[in-house]
Amino acid sequence: MARIALDVMGTDRGPAEIVAGAIMAAGAGNELVLVGDREVIEPELTATGADLDVVHAPDVVGMGEDPARAVRDKPRSSIMVAARLVASGDADALVSAGSTGAAMTAASIVIGRLEGIQRPAIATPIPRATGIPTLVLDAGANLEVKPAHLVRFAVMGALVAEIVYGIDRPRVGLLNIGEEPSKGREVERSAFGLLEEAPVNFVGNIEGGDIPGDVADVVVTDGFTGNVVLKTMEGTAGLVLALVSDAFGRRPGGIPGEMLRVVEEVRMLIDPELCAGGAYLLGTRSGVVIGHGSSSRNAVFNAVGLAAEGVKGGLSERMERGLARS
Repeated sequence: MARIALDVMGTDRGPAEIVAGAIMAAGAGNELVLVGDREVIEPELTATGADLDVVHAPDVVGMGEDPARAVRDKPRSSIMVAARLVASGDADALVSAGSTGAAMTAASIVIGRLEGIQRPAIATPIPRATGIPTLVLDAGANLEVKPAHLVRFAVMGALVAEIVYGIDRPRVGLLNIGEEPSKGREVERSAFGLLEEAPVNFVGNIEGGDIPGDVADVVVTDGFTGNVVLKTMEGTAGLVLALVSDAFGRRPGGIPGEMLRVVEEVRMLIDPELCAGGAYLLGTRSGVVIGHGSSSRNAVFNAVGLAAEGVKGGLSERMERGLARS
């Protein structure tokens, strides 16, 4: 069974929500160690009667802090202590909904990067009607990239799609403003040729509207574009749910039971917290899942499950072998 180190501190909703998600995840059979201020965590556990391992980490890296400086100046912060647990083998993977920059920095420095990886990438699952998400990477770790980086992203993303989501020969698309190889900036035009020769099932350029469709299983782009795509889709999903709920709410007598079940099914498909809960940070020697700073207990539950699936499938080890062949 995978042992997951969960960074409890530094989130928007506070430690209580993260602990509640941890208790849910433990109830589903996951083994966790909670990392953070013991004086904050243990009362939350006591109140529910839960018995989970806690490793004390008195310091917190705040969302607004400079990540590189913070991890250097706060070696006893929850994210650094959690990363050391993974690096030492006392945990198999790390989950954090705190500062994304701090998680990336701690993972790169303490856990270490796979050979040949200069820049780890965030692979975010985007819901689609098939029930199996599209992976978009990078979703914010690297604002600017070179064509060779996009090839690495493609290889890593394809391995996640195969190992975690069970997709045989996952289709890889390059996000662009048109399907023709001549479209886009120099980085996209150069990457197109490299991806044609890469050991992935490259299906060419795709446009933003193709991401939630059944065109590609993995979509590669730079972190700036990927993050904008992610936030736009999250906002759109929230808008759709709000509009549907509002429309039904105005009906005389409220929402009929059958319609309510339909709305709930749709919410399960497009609500990021319910379908994923986090994103893999790819390119590190052990599994790292990054959640939203505003993660709810449901999101934490799903993020832990995502990390456990990666460990169960040997994601890091298979990724190392896959990268060696690329």
